[in-house]
Amino acid sequence: MALIVQKYGGTSVANLEKIRNVAERVVRAKERGNSLVVVLSAMAGETDRLIGLANQASENRPDDREYDALIATGEQVTVTLLALTLNRMGHKARSFLAHQVKIHTDRAHTKARIVKIDTREIEKELKKGHVIVVAGFQGVDSENHITTLGRGGSDTSAVALAAALKADVCEIYTDVDGVYTTDPNLCPAARKLDRVSYDEMLEMASAGAKVLHPRSVELAKKYDVPVYVKSSFTEDEGTLVTKEDEEMEAVVVSGVTYDRDQAKVTVVHVPDRPGIAARLFTTLSDRNIPVDMIIQNASIDGFTDLSFTVSRKDMKEVERLIGPVAQEIGAQGVQYDQNISKVSIVGVGMRSHAGVASRMFAALAKEGINILMISTSEIKVSCVIEAKYTELAVMVLHETFGLDRK
Repeated sequence: MALIVQKYGGTSVANLEKIRNVAERVVRAKERGNSLVVVLSAMAGETDRLIGLANQASENRPDDREYDALIATGEQVTVTLLALTLNRMGHKARSFLAHQVKIHTDRAHTKARIVKIDTREIEKELKKGHVIVVAGFQGVDSENHITTLGRGGSDTSAVALAAALKADVCEIYTDVDGVYTTDPNLCPAARKLDRVSYDEMLEMASAGAKVLHPRSVELAKKYDVPVYVKSSFTEDEGTLVTKEDEEMEAVVVSGVTYDRDQAKVTVVHVPDRPGIAARLFTTLSDRNIPVDMIIQNASIDGFTDLSFTVSRKDMKEVERLIGPVAQEIGAQGVQYDQNISKVSIVGVGMRSHAGVASRMFAALAKEGINILMISTSEIKVSCVIEAKYTELAVMVLHETFGLDRK
């Protein structure tokens, strides 16, 4: 008998009919002799509705504590409805919110990180043969205030629970049937992958792939949790996210990703002296605003330009914070550009193959696509380009690296 953690996203629990379908899938797994912990998101569109209400009720930016208390309510609805449905089908189920399970987080409201999970209550109910249904996306801080983990945080909740419970597998059910070489909605030649390494999945997720939240992949790798990405609407096997093996290294590039949720900030004519960069980025980190790419131009006459990218969702806050800091450090000004996107190629095979980046740059140049920024890791190359070229860039790179072929 296996212990399985299943997670279902918003489209999988969008209404009572779909919740019934989830319940039937859970029952089938239960009747095969497995123990089940099920993690749910809010109904599709519900979190956005609650965010809209929070913004309408607040004259300025909503208070973070009250904001989290409000938007965490969406998951309370779905976990209760699934538990009721399972009980009606003759399978005892208990629903739990984060404060009942005690999913402990830090105090970074709206972007909290899980610190530890108290699994005693879940283990007690599992011994009784109950199906456990847990609200994803939420936690409690040291003062028992409700926190949320950020958009896509239910994936992180599920993997964290699987790690804490030492589950045999974590199954993430979405509206796609696995991890593809690129977005199949954008590129018809995209191909589903049978297996992908933790490192590749982490880079894909960080570079814009929407299948899994990056922090969930970090946890899966750290605690060696096998993760299956499956569709809640089919019986396909999906994609296994697991440890790297030699076979994976034979493939140079495994996927092409893109991210339109990008904005570039350039602080112009910055004094080139120690401590300036720290002053800028500490301001952002203190507000829990992640920075992606950072590029500093060569110093000329003691001054330089400093560019970095952030999520478009953070731009209002970034503009509010960076303007005063730029004046304080003696910069000439700040430029903002939201008309950009990021395209990336990912593959563990890059470690042992030369010339991958040059092939990428040549393919983009051939189509007249200018590269604005570049960043690399051991298994990823990312380029910032004008947003209007996103689709073309993805399709060209997918073809260049032969990802349409098995």
